[in-house]
Amino acid sequence: MLQFLASFYFNLSGLILCPLLGSIILSVIPDSRIRLIRGIGLCTSLITFLYSLFFWIQFDNSTAKFQFVETIRWLPYPNIHFYIGIDGISLFFVVLTTFLIPICILVGRSSIKNYKREYMIAFLICESFMIAVFCMLDLLLFYVFFESVLIPMFIIIGVWGSRQRKIQAAYQFFLYTLLGSVFMLLAILFILSQTGSTDLQILLTTEFSERRQILLWIAFFASFSVKVPMIPFHIWLPEAHVEAPTAGSVILAGILLKLGTYGFLRFSIPMFPEATLYFTPFVYALSVIAIIYTSLTTIRQIDLKKIIAYSSVAHMNFVTIGMFSLNIQGIEGSILLMLSHGLVSSALFLCVGALYDRHKTRLVKYYGGLVSTMPMFSTIFLFFTLANMSLPGTSSFIGEFLILVGAFQRNSLVATLAALGMILGAAYSLWLYNRVIFGNFKPKFLQKFSDLNRREVLIFLPFVVGIIWMGVYPEVFLECMHTSIGNLVQHGKFD
Repeated sequence: MLQFLASFYFNLSGLILCPLLGSIILSVIPDSRIRLIRGIGLCTSLITFLYSLFFWIQFDNSTAKFQFVETIRWLPYPNIHFYIGIDGISLFFVVLTTFLIPICILVGRSSIKNYKREYMIAFLICESFMIAVFCMLDLLLFYVFFESVLIPMFIIIGVWGSRQRKIQAAYQFFLYTLLGSVFMLLAILFILSQTGSTDLQILLTTEFSERRQILLWIAFFASFSVKVPMIPFHIWLPEAHVEAPTAGSVILAGILLKLGTYGFLRFSIPMFPEATLYFTPFVYALSVIAIIYTSLTTIRQIDLKKIIAYSSVAHMNFVTIGMFSLNIQGIEGSILLMLSHGLVSSALFLCVGALYDRHKTRLVKYYGGLVSTMPMFSTIFLFFTLANMSLPGTSSFIGEFLILVGAFQRNSLVATLAALGMILGAAYSLWLYNRVIFGNFKPKFLQKFSDLNRREVLIFLPFVVGIIWMGVYPEVFLECMHTSIGNLVQHGKFD
């Protein structure tokens, strides 16, 4: 019996179920036991994070095969299995997910006033679904969990959002992403009717005609491009960020935006290599337009959250350029930049949340001269601002450098235009910092002069460590993903 429990717990299904078990325990605790609810929610998320580190430690860098594989029969006909496993591409997305959820729960301790138990449950369920997305190797069940993430996020934005437009933002987020995914569902049903399976391992060995590849690629693109988001499907993101609570913005920027780019890497590129080559110029064009357009749009924003939201669109389109360079350097750079963005952008949203909790406004015009009243905050905000503009020594620099190296090998013009995004990124980042931290102090609008407390400093500390670690010694991360990405490039015959 003990052997059975051990074999169940130390596997990927146990990692997926751990947050769900925590949410079930929370659901039976009375609302009045606030300290117990907070303790169980935080402990469950920390245990899940430590649990995910076990897979990183045990991961074998020398093979491109999926590891920690489990198969459970789900539907006898059609032949669909609950089939999970991770490789070098998905490993760090699982770790990033489990890293951010405890942060979100800690942030909610002071800012969330109503439905605290339900808040914990929503984030734990969301964590379970997101881990399942990154581990799922069956196409149909990937779609199921890919869409299931929308449900807790819809609730998080709609219930704990900060302003009057939160219901509209929640519906906009839900309908935009759901509508795009309908086309992917139709494509999956077509693949199932043609091949009799939705097993990724089988589909990777299946050859589709060029015409079918193009049609299927378009259907998958309709779903993934909304999640990235790519222009012109980006309208939902700034609205969702502005209305979401701070923790909701952290999950949106840190994880949900990565679901689209992960989908490209896991399904579109390896399954439809000819269509990928055919549409590469199209993706390049959209990405370059998005980088320049959203960077210029960021400069003229007046809401702190919208500034970071639009900069996220620019960074994620930088990622698509790296992915569709279709070489090892570009794809490794795109994964590193995704991980970096998950840390940097999440930390910037936490900085905005710290200001909003004190002053109840996110409009830039009300801020100024904070260096004299919040020196600790000013120092931490400076570090994340420099990381956002890809200063050498930070994680973003490594990712963007590798992407530009890969893009130059494929198309030097695209790489040159993409590099403009780095210049514009420095412009809007430094201008934002200058307006908020320096300038004239405005005591008429800012009443509470308190710097970061100990809890907030401890929340920011892991982000600082992760960004410096990835920027100074990226080999720790690259060695885990190198074999899997080399196999992806070789499988598609992109070299």
